[in-house]
Amino acid sequence: MPSSRSAVQPFEVMTLLGRVAELRAEGRDVISLCAGEPAQGAPSAVNAEAARLHTAGYPFGYTPALGIRELREALAGHYRRWYGLDLDPSRVAVTTGSSGGFLLAFLAAFDAGDRVALARPGYPAYRNILSSLGCEVVDIDCGPEVRFQPTVSLLEAAHREAPLKGLILASPANPTGTMVTRDELATLAGWCDANGVRLISDEIYHGVTYPVGVDRGTSAAEVSDGAVVVSSFSKYWGMTGWRIGWLVLPDDLSGPVDALAGNLALCPPAPGQYASLRAFDESSYAECDAAVADFAAAREVFLANAPRLGWGVAAPADGAFYYYADLGRQLDRWGTSAAYASALLEATGVAVTPGRDFDARLGDRTVRVSFAAGSQAIADAVERIVAFQAG
Repeated sequence: MPSSRSAVQPFEVMTLLGRVAELRAEGRDVISLCAGEPAQGAPSAVNAEAARLHTAGYPFGYTPALGIRELREALAGHYRRWYGLDLDPSRVAVTTGSSGGFLLAFLAAFDAGDRVALARPGYPAYRNILSSLGCEVVDIDCGPEVRFQPTVSLLEAAHREAPLKGLILASPANPTGTMVTRDELATLAGWCDANGVRLISDEIYHGVTYPVGVDRGTSAAEVSDGAVVVSSFSKYWGMTGWRIGWLVLPDDLSGPVDALAGNLALCPPAPGQYASLRAFDESSYAECDAAVADFAAAREVFLANAPRLGWGVAAPADGAFYYYADLGRQLDRWGTSAAYASALLEATGVAVTPGRDFDARLGDRTVRVSFAAGSQAIADAVERIVAFQAG
């Protein structure tokens, strides 16, 4: 029999993506607005370095469990560049993507039975990883009145029921794209520090913010010495399949994470570590900012056309590349967002993500649209959706 801890919910979006692949294999013209995956791929300098290392026959043996020193130093330099932080490289742990980072952070910070708060709607892997580790997930309902982000008053209410041990915060968030301000983050971090609650800050979408380059996001490392930062090269740098992420750790978790990492994975993928050093070239930053400008253009196209769709309340999409909205009167016809998304895909070839993955309570009402497909794809998709809803 499978273990009880393995009984986590699969991503519904994966079923939809499977159908997208089938339709494309049949020759259908499909516009996929499902995946949170940048289309541009890795910066040119990273690709060139990977090719050079391969051609040179670099041996790529095991690296230290927390990553090569050069990459940890380069990441510390990145934090100096973007956040003005003088970060000791020993606090940086390179991980197998942000997913590996979450697993290590949760194992190091929480025991089975600990209560860990999450915003709802939110990224489903937080819940599923925590549940598989035996933690008690505490959903904090965060609607438009709080811009889909937790507040101190909401946390205090949950903490009074039974003490919290952790808070997972994402800014920009998936699926809503909303961000907390620096003052809001400092207030949340201060409350966590005062109440013995470990703040885990998901900063994977930093840099994918609008207007481009104006506010890349505030790091929890700027406002708290006890917070854990989780990030990766997947979004801003477009390196999803490279599986290189990192943690910024407080002093008390560095040793535990080192020990856990060596046992769970030995080390992050070595080729990706060495090639990722070039992600910090000036040309790489320029390419990535250009890609974010493309996301911004696609976002503007969608926002300009959103009133034509007649959907309901939507998140403001401060960052990331998502539009998350209630379907409004479309629910009168289709009943659930999953039924709507399935019918839309079959009829028009446009794939959007039903909200059930992100919100077990209200997700049957909502959909997430990804801007990562680009402006032309967004424009074409809107026309198909409008025609579909009018039919």
